[in-house]
Amino acid sequence: MDSFSSHSSMGSGSPQMSAEDFKDQLKNQLAQAYAQEFLETVREKCFEKCITRPGSSLSGSESSCTSRCVERYIEATGIISRALFSAPR
Repeated sequence: MDSFSSHSSMGSGSPQMSAEDFKDQLKNQLAQAYAQEFLETVREKCFEKCITRPGSSLSGSESSCTSRCVERYIEATGIISRALFSAPR
C-alpha cells in the first residue's frame, strides 16, 4: 500500500490520486459483494441441482455433481473476471 491508501489529507494532493483511491475502494467493495453473491449463488444452484435427498451425508453422485457444479461456476467466474478486469484503465 502507498501512503495515500489510508489518508488523503496530506496537502492539497492531486485530484487523480483521490480518484484512484476512490476507484480502489470501490473495486474492493465490489469484489467483496461479488464474492458473497458468488458463494450464495453456488450454494443455491448447486444444492438445487445436485442434492436430491438432503441427509447427514452426500451420496457419491451428489458429491460428484456438486464438485462439477462448483467447478463450472468457478470457471465461468474466472472468464467473467478476466474480461472485466483486463480492460484498459
